[in-house]
Amino acid sequence: MRWSWRIGQIAGIGIYLHLTFVILLIAVAAQHLFLGQSVSMVAMALASILGLFGIVVLHELGHAMAARRYGIGTQDITLLPIGGVARLERMPDDPKQEFVVALAGPAVNVVLATFAFALLAFLPAKSHYDQAFQLADANGDNALSFEELSARAQGLTPESFDQYDLNHDGFLTRDELLWRGANPIQRALHAILAENPYGGASASAGGSSRMVSGSLIVDFFKVNFVLVAFNLLPAFPMDGGRVLRALLAMRLDHARATQIAATVGQGMAFLFGVVGLSYSQPVLLFIALFVWMGAAAESEMAQTKSALRGVRVKDAMITKYHALSTLDPLSDAITHVLAGFQQDFPVLEEGRLVGVLTRGDLLKFIANSGQETRVGDAMQRVFETAAPMEMLDSVFHRLQESDCRTLPVVQDGQLVGLLTMDNLGEFMMLRAALRGEAARG
Repeated sequence: MRWSWRIGQIAGIGIYLHLTFVILLIAVAAQHLFLGQSVSMVAMALASILGLFGIVVLHELGHAMAARRYGIGTQDITLLPIGGVARLERMPDDPKQEFVVALAGPAVNVVLATFAFALLAFLPAKSHYDQAFQLADANGDNALSFEELSARAQGLTPESFDQYDLNHDGFLTRDELLWRGANPIQRALHAILAENPYGGASASAGGSSRMVSGSLIVDFFKVNFVLVAFNLLPAFPMDGGRVLRALLAMRLDHARATQIAATVGQGMAFLFGVVGLSYSQPVLLFIALFVWMGAAAESEMAQTKSALRGVRVKDAMITKYHALSTLDPLSDAITHVLAGFQQDFPVLEEGRLVGVLTRGDLLKFIANSGQETRVGDAMQRVFETAAPMEMLDSVFHRLQESDCRTLPVVQDGQLVGLLTMDNLGEFMMLRAALRGEAARG
């Protein structure tokens, strides 16, 4: 993906960081600094984001490992502000395999959440609050006042304090904190534990570490739980949408199943957009846009593959074309471009295909070296080819992934035709028109 930097590799899969993710980190740091928070608080906020996206990488690796089981490679994993994207070479054609690959990501989060839940079962939760109380209770009355907590807690309001003051006496007891969980109050207790103005060093270290570790494990559990719940929403092309498409494809034609899943996905995207606008959640708006556009693109792709299924390359390839020699000047290519519709040219040497001159390379070399430059100096020597008897739906994927818009068709070492995205589009339009005529007849 463009504007991405490689930051590592796991299981042979490159991990990339997109520019927009870097901008997100800068924006978060700037926001915390603008609010007057310390550098350590900014570092903690950034560490939380990086930790979250570490979980996202594991989620995407789940998809990649499941796909690898079916012989499908993963090109890379890219981190974006809205999450991660694992670029598989292709999705499985078998709906059962797609079902497994789609569920593999959320399954990783289920395992992580289960692990966190098991850890919480072994933590002495009450001791967290007991130790915090001992350090925070300045006057030793076994109750915490708003003043004791707010002295060092940023953002603690009387409303959040009152939410946990069950008997409304202006003080929080141990039982009240334990009974309600006290998420807003924990921030106040963390601040007091960190400074430890009342207890000993060993008490502070033990109480703070136990309380912070418990809080982090709870947050770890919540993050994985939310990722599972959110990703399993039927918002195609998200995981839940792919699960829906796989289930539908077990009974319906793949193109029809994709169309239904895409329609449901765009409906979910509309809901995401409404919620994002109503509650001023820009990330949700980005997700809505991603889902809407992704669903449309996947639906169009499925319709294209359906239209090409059962057709061989020889039935759609161009058989009237111009070929160039490695010794021809680029001016010859210019003449052919101006005289017709051909944009890319196969290059032959003694009748053997040795390269492809693309329109982009033609323009670049004319501008830099002049039109008398030899074709052999400007052509691409590494290129994809197809065979006349190959199926169009599989070749179409290769043509999409290729940097060159033209795929030479070769049989027994001889060039017999060309396949381009333009002539594929025309072929599909003519085929659809012929089907309509046959239906009317």
